[in-house]
Amino acid sequence: MSAPRPRIGLIVPPAHGRVPPDAPLLYGERFDFIARGLGIDGVSPRGFAPVVNQIVDHARALRADGAQAISLMGTSLSFYQGPAFTDQLRDAMQQATGVPCTTMSHAVVSALQALGVQRVAVATSYIDELNQRLVVYLGALGFEVTAIEGLGIEPVGGAAEVSTERLVALSRKVHAQAPGAQGIFMSCGGLLTLDAIAVLEEQLGLPAIGSSPSGFRDVVRAAGEDPRSRTAGGRLFTLA
Repeated sequence: MSAPRPRIGLIVPPAHGRVPPDAPLLYGERFDFIARGLGIDGVSPRGFAPVVNQIVDHARALRADGAQAISLMGTSLSFYQGPAFTDQLRDAMQQATGVPCTTMSHAVVSALQALGVQRVAVATSYIDELNQRLVVYLGALGFEVTAIEGLGIEPVGGAAEVSTERLVALSRKVHAQAPGAQGIFMSCGGLLTLDAIAVLEEQLGLPAIGSSPSGFRDVVRAAGEDPRSRTAGGRLFTLA
């Protein structure tokens, strides 16, 4: 008999609680991803407020279902109150479950550091308030945002409708706005970024990351598994 696949837990913002589509594209059937949905009302601080206190309970439920590591797969949900809150949330999840836990914001920071990117151009799906909070968050952790622009999408699920072409165009726009960016970051776990990453890395010759792929890499590493992918994810997924 083959060994059981490692079981990895995801807390996702939409109520549907489905595993994001990047999972099989990156990892095929190597891991058993399971998910629970928070049911946020919108991608904004007002939309996050009713569910923030439910995150740890969802982590406990995923652990009860056998998760060996757990991630909060929401970027703005985990950065909007600043780095101290993000760390406190991760620590509370770990204390409640007894397994390694992380957040998508931790994942993004880890990805940028792994790629040696300190000056980053940022394209997002967000409203302006979240863009401003992201600049502050990254700045507090030693990164310089050379330029940032968002699509102003607040409805849950709206980011998934953004085409690769639109995402590439926005990313190229923020890259062109200021010299010296060492990489591109497309922020929002709902954006489908894998195809855009491949295009941007080829066209610009710089590393590109997206929230969702970074989140998967980070939680796989937290589970003690090899995060590399032969099928997608760009430069980041060539790194152990």
